[in-house]
Amino acid sequence: MRIISGTHKGRKIHIPNNLSVRPTTDMSKESLMNILNSEYEISSNKIIDLFSGSGNISYEFCSRGCKEITAVDVNLKCVNFIRKKSTELRLNINVIKQDVFIFLKKTKLKYDIIFSDPPYQFKLNDYERLINVILKKRIINKGGCLVIEHSKNISLKDQENYCESRNYGGCCISFFYV
Repeated sequence: MRIISGTHKGRKIHIPNNLSVRPTTDMSKESLMNILNSEYEISSNKIIDLFSGSGNISYEFCSRGCKEITAVDVNLKCVNFIRKKSTELRLNINVIKQDVFIFLKKTKLKYDIIFSDPPYQFKLNDYERLINVILKKRIINKGGCLVIEHSKNISLKDQENYCESRNYGGCCISFFYV
C-alpha cells in the first residue's frame, strides 16, 4: 500500500500479515481523491474514516493536508496499527476503537466528508442501516458527502441522497451528497 499524493507521496506502508484488511486499491483511491478534490478543499474539511482498517484512506487525507481526521474501527490490531503509523509519519489522526454503529449512535460531532469501507460481507440491509443512521442523525454538514466503498454486486442507487457510483474492478464507490 502506498500514499499517492501530498507530503508523503510515494511512501509505502507495509501491512502486517496478521491484519485481515482489504485496503482500497491505488486506482480507486486516486480516483476518489480526484473527485473529492474537485468538490472540496481537503485541508479545511473535517473527515471521518469509518471501518478504517489499515488507515489507508486516513493517511491519504492527512498527506493531502487534512487537519481534522478521525478513524474508527472495532479491531484492536487495526487501531494499534493506525496509531503506530500515525506516530511514525507524524500524522494527526484521532483513532477510536469502537463499533462504527455504536460510535455513530453516540457521537455529537459533524463531518464534511464521511468515508466508509465496511466489510465486504455486509448485506444491502447493513448498508441501508449505515446510510440511514448517518443521514437521520445529520452527522454530515450541509454541503458534505458520504462515500461508501462496496462490492460491485451491491447497488445503493435507491438510497436517500444517492448521487452516483464509480466501478473499479471488483469494487464500487458510491457518493451521497447532503
